[in-house]
Amino acid sequence: MFKSFFKEFRDFAVKGNVIDMAVGVIIGAAFGKIVDSLVKDIIMPPIGVLLGNVDFTNLFVVLKHGKGSVEGAHYLTLAAAQQAGAITINIGIFLNTAISFIIVAFCVFLLIKGINKLKHAPAPKPVNTKSCPFCFTDIPLKAIKCPNCTADLK
Repeated sequence: MFKSFFKEFRDFAVKGNVIDMAVGVIIGAAFGKIVDSLVKDIIMPPIGVLLGNVDFTNLFVVLKHGKGSVEGAHYLTLAAAQQAGAITINIGIFLNTAISFIIVAFCVFLLIKGINKLKHAPAPKPVNTKSCPFCFTDIPLKAIKCPNCTADLK
C-alpha cells in the first residue's frame, strides 16, 4: 500500500506538476516584490504629493499610547509610535498593500484572459477550394472544369 502511494507521489512530482507549481510560486513571489516596489516607490509618492505631501507609510491612527509616553502625544512616524509601544491602525500600509493586490489581481486577470483566448482559438476553416493549375483561380474542390479559364481539371 505505501509502496504504491509513494510511487504515485513520485510520478506526480516527476511529471512536472510540482515543478511547474514551484516555478509559478517563485516567479509569483518575485513579481509580488516588483509590484510592492512599484506601489511604494513609484505610484504612492506622486499620489502623496498631490494630496499635500502625505507619506502613506506614516499614515496611522494611535489607538493606545505606549507605556511611558504622554497621553495625547503625537508621533511623527509609524516607527516612532511602534518604538514607543503605541498600538496603531496602519492605514497607509494597508493602502499600499491593497493597491499592490489590485495590480497583481489585474495582471493575473490579463494572464488568464490571454490563456483562455489561446484555449478557445477558432478552429481552422475546412479547405473547400483548390487552385486552378493554369490560371491560379480558387475553385471548388469537386470542380472538374475551371469556370475562369475553362481548363479541364482531371
